[in-house]
Amino acid sequence: MNLPNWLTVGRIAFTPLLIWLPLQEDAGYRLAAFVLFLAVAVTDYYDGMLARTRNLVTDLGKMLDPLADKLLLAGTFIPMFWLQSPAGDAVLGWFQGYMDPPIRDVLSHYPFVISFAGADWRVPLPWWVVMIVLGREVAMTLMRQFAARRGTVIAAIYAAKLKAVFQFIWIGAAYFWFFVATVDRIDVRDRVGWDWIANGVGAIGAFCMILSVGLTLYSMGVYLVRFRKIFTRAG
Repeated sequence: MNLPNWLTVGRIAFTPLLIWLPLQEDAGYRLAAFVLFLAVAVTDYYDGMLARTRNLVTDLGKMLDPLADKLLLAGTFIPMFWLQSPAGDAVLGWFQGYMDPPIRDVLSHYPFVISFAGADWRVPLPWWVVMIVLGREVAMTLMRQFAARRGTVIAAIYAAKLKAVFQFIWIGAAYFWFFVATVDRIDVRDRVGWDWIANGVGAIGAFCMILSVGLTLYSMGVYLVRFRKIFTRAG
């Protein structure tokens, strides 16, 4: 075990905390969740950079790093979907049947809110967006494994790297939004600049969510077109 591998293990270990903290109806816990997410995001960059620059790439690291990334992505979408899904969402309603209390409190509903021209625009997180993002990750994992068996390495394309950047910003904005919206609930909007902060976070989160989903679909299409011969040729 070297330093990059320990950083990767740390990301895996902290993922359950990133799920639990935002689900607590407390601004302090949600601010802690945002800070923890930033720390995890930084280690995600540095463990790969250290492994490459210091020649610390190992088979264990190659196995753990993508696992940590996928666990982090799937884990952060649990509180995001719970807190941002549309009111009356059928999928959330199915889960709520097994929850206590069974109905999500209206005060626990935090879709992104963008204030513009005197109107508030709400941007929730529907279930099909979650399925697109997570489904793409599963599909790409299977594609890479299949291609590797046929002697082909599917490297990340520019659109996929850009998607990952906007995805991190989107998740980070959502986690900070949970803190902002929770504080906003206790009526402190008379503080100087608070409305600007809340509106800015909501706008950034909504914009990055839309752009990330678009790049998710686009990059998946590029992969399918570029490597279609691998999957259509005879074994």
